[in-house]
Amino acid sequence: MKYISLFAGIGGFDLALNRLGHECVYVNEWDKFAAQTYEKNFKHKLDTRSITTVSAEEIPYANLLVGGFPCQSFSIAGKRKGFTETRGTLFFEICRIARAKRIPYLLLENVKGLLSHDNGKTFSTIIRSLDGMGYDCQWQVLNSKNFGVPQNRERVFIIGHLRGQRRPKVFPITQNGEVFNKSKRQISPTITARYYKQGQSDPYISRFPLKFLQRNQKNIDGDYAFTVDTANTGGVRIDRMIRKFTPIECERLQGFPDNWTEGVSDSQRYKQCGNAVTVNVVEEIMKRF
Repeated sequence: MKYISLFAGIGGFDLALNRLGHECVYVNEWDKFAAQTYEKNFKHKLDTRSITTVSAEEIPYANLLVGGFPCQSFSIAGKRKGFTETRGTLFFEICRIARAKRIPYLLLENVKGLLSHDNGKTFSTIIRSLDGMGYDCQWQVLNSKNFGVPQNRERVFIIGHLRGQRRPKVFPITQNGEVFNKSKRQISPTITARYYKQGQSDPYISRFPLKFLQRNQKNIDGDYAFTVDTANTGGVRIDRMIRKFTPIECERLQGFPDNWTEGVSDSQRYKQCGNAVTVNVVEEIMKRF
């Protein structure tokens, strides 16, 4: 399929789609550092203008639109201003372009908190908006730890298809399905306390906070790393010491190749990984389209 990638960040959607043979015909990302990382890793041209200034006529037709529209307005780690904040209204830019181009399929991603924001009214508005444009929707909360990376990262994925188009049978992906059984055998051995000294050893993986934990984060000894965030508040334990994840570890936790974000400052690398979609999850979803 030919696809449009909005709010592309460092290209999590794009990497998964390209691996499966899909073709990008338009991509937009306004953050200059994310754009720098994207352009280092992909050959197709990136539009760095604010999507609010781009007319639909400038965008080529595609079969699929993908995007993780900005989530800070809906995350319980943020102020949860929702549609009252500019970032929250960017969802409607997706609607504007999808409506104008009559794109058959949508794949969108956001934080789990989108479902509960404003007592569910925000998510209801999103589904009603898509319904009014002629899209039937299916959605599910998926956790990255079930897709081959040791990271507890719950995100809601929404698939829309125009009525009259074939309905992809993607969701629900269940715990008894192939994905979950397979991933238990593929938990990455790379994010370990001593990997940088011993290569791929098998010591204990831990979730330790480097600042006060938010209410959606739990410190469970020996469990998966908790969610990679933009401030890199996670860490690993080395005996009684705690250190931060390295940028490469964060890339691996998100399913990117090593040094994907190399070329910008470490603070930007952490931010980019924290904002990204987990590549493995998108790839598994698209295999089911």
